Amino acid sequence: MAQIAALPFALTLEPATTALIVIDMQRDFIEDGGFGASLGNDVRPLQAIVPTTARLLAAARCADIAVIHTRECHAPDLSDCPPAKRDRGDPSLRIGDQGSMGRMLIAGEPGAGIVPALAPIKGELVIDKPGKGAFYATPLGEHLKTLNIKTLIFAGVTTEVCVQTTMREANDRGFECLLAEDATESYFPQFKAATIDMIRAQGAIVGWTATTAQIEVALHD
Repeated sequence: MAQIAALPFALTLEPATTALIVIDMQRDFIEDGGFGASLGNDVRPLQAIVPTTARLLAAARCADIAVIHTRECHAPDLSDCPPAKRDRGDPSLRIGDQGSMGRMLIAGEPGAGIVPALAPIKGELVIDKPGKGAFYATPLGEHLKTLNIKTLIFAGVTTEVCVQTTMREANDRGFECLLAEDATESYFPQFKAATIDMIRAQGAIVGWTATTAQIEVALHD
């Protein structure tokens, strides 16, 4: 067992029944010229967490914790991308449009790929998801059931959208959830801060939060 000095109180987990889920660390969200930048966002805060997320990945792999990566992307014909999603906002390029890294958020295009520093290794599941939450229209739930997973550690982007949505989905399904505070990021610092507060409010109503260093120490003890 590992005890993590998390907030709002310590969390005990068993590595054998724990999985790390790295949410949407894709070029389209993190690199210049991607979908995130097309929305007018500064992508540098997201780039800054890549080394920390790599550390968390290394710690999980060393502790034999199951690792799962997600990518938000759509079929080339956009059959799984409703107009209510594609037409929202005022980006310079919309989902499916041609960008500098291929068509935006389309499965198989370079921009939809995970950044090289966080590339999955053999045996790690990669899930393509059409929605914000990783459980919606994906095999994630069945995969976790097969592995007898009880606790989920989360990293990735963005904190208030795909990460929080997936944590809430997981919480509703009975998983204990832990967010690595410095391995997640938002284009809006205030949104990240508010999300972290919401997650651990009222006695960890959604889940716990901890730093990557705190998780590393617990897993290496």
